[in-house]
Amino acid sequence: MVHKFHINEIGGSSRIKSVASQVLAAMSSYLLLLDLGMAIAFPTISVPELLNAKEGLSLNDVEASWFGSISFLTQPIGAILSGPIVDYFGRKKASFLVNIPHLVGWTLMHFAWSTPSLFMSNALLGFGTGIMEAPINAYVGEISEPSVRGALCTSTQMFASIGIFVIYFFGTVLTWRQAALLCLAAPLASMLMVLVAPETPVWLLVHGREKEALKSLCRLRGWTTPEHVKEEYESLSVYCKKLQECVICSSTGQDVNACEHDKMNYFKRALLKSKYVMFCKETMRPMYLVMMYFLFYVMSGLTPIRPNMANVCGAFGMAQDGKQIVLWVGIITFITSIISVVLIKLLGKRKLCISSLFTTGLACALLSAYAKNHIADSVFSYDTSTFPTQTSVTPLVYFYLLTIFTGFSVPWVFLGEVFPFRCRATAQGFAAASYYVFTFVGSKTFIDIEQGFKLWGTFATYAGFSFVGTIYLYFFLPETENKTLQEIEEFYSGEFRTFADDPVINMVKRKR
Repeated sequence: MVHKFHINEIGGSSRIKSVASQVLAAMSSYLLLLDLGMAIAFPTISVPELLNAKEGLSLNDVEASWFGSISFLTQPIGAILSGPIVDYFGRKKASFLVNIPHLVGWTLMHFAWSTPSLFMSNALLGFGTGIMEAPINAYVGEISEPSVRGALCTSTQMFASIGIFVIYFFGTVLTWRQAALLCLAAPLASMLMVLVAPETPVWLLVHGREKEALKSLCRLRGWTTPEHVKEEYESLSVYCKKLQECVICSSTGQDVNACEHDKMNYFKRALLKSKYVMFCKETMRPMYLVMMYFLFYVMSGLTPIRPNMANVCGAFGMAQDGKQIVLWVGIITFITSIISVVLIKLLGKRKLCISSLFTTGLACALLSAYAKNHIADSVFSYDTSTFPTQTSVTPLVYFYLLTIFTGFSVPWVFLGEVFPFRCRATAQGFAAASYYVFTFVGSKTFIDIEQGFKLWGTFATYAGFSFVGTIYLYFFLPETENKTLQEIEEFYSGEFRTFADDPVINMVKRKR
């Protein structure tokens, strides 16, 4: 976790076997992401069927807007709670428990009998999605070694993309009720995989369970023997002993052996711990970075329109059926998530993030220009009667480009590696909560922005966010690929870096 592991030096276990053991252990988290992707994408296939439906449950445009975004309102609550749950129960048990809200949510969605029950079920799915964040990112980040951590963390996005694709496919062949029923398979499968997954070694060591930690590490390095992981285990033990020291003493330079803070008033001690753990620069600096990246990623175009995507495509007059476009968006998202795993190894995370956000802005600008020149101001994506009768391939190409470039953004990868262990789960929860707040705001305000600025102004707004985000990431996003978690933590604990370690920036600095 905090030291560079060299799998090739593990005598009894080949590299393939070692990587395979880590992938297998991460499957429970990957299935959580599959379920998460399905929950996020579900409004995309249900809103078109429910919007002004002639039979059964029906939603007007305001209700449809709320239904599509209400899950993003409850997700931050789950995300904030996920950190304490992970710290108390451990990464493994938490990964099992967080499936329960989705089991109830999908069941309620299938049997929904009224508009309030629809809202309640989607809100519950949102809460379950949020509460999954810390277990997923903490677990995958802590079981993997630096050379494969980027690929394993990026694979989490791949499984979320699979979930999105599965839902979009269901939308072409099933009703929304049938799709909700089938979605129950994901949380059930995840719970089964958790039962055979090991707890992370570092969490076990911090809680004084040395024998279990050694056994877990042996399994995660290819079912090898203790002799082959001895050096790594000893390094982890030293690191974890430091984590067990009083954070107040270590942060203020006091003698940890003479610590008497356990006799302090409970609430005062909790406040001091929060000050030195959550509000230290090692936590707050990456927190700012991740939250800003989430903001620019969410407002870069594809996320705000997701609940009403099929109708947006119709409003642009795209030369393809809305449901088919949605399905292809799922396919493209899945493919780009696979390619991202390869690109991260070739380019690193920094170059991939910056270039993807910039090209996303270009795609939004092209859609904005097309809407300005070819779409009447009377067109409104929530009113199908205003859609243009003539169709064109041009906006379809632009929209697919937007999907491709958005798929190459990897903000979630950073959650598993930029925060220090003491606050990792809690910090991940708060960071994830910010994403869902931004997503709620983006999804809920889409209808208002479109009413005020029409389609062309809406996508011009999203292009602006992308370009500003590109500039921000260029100056402040460091490269974390092939770095240990300890090295990343030290980067943020050192001298404040206004600019990232970039060749162009360094050349300008030298000239000055």
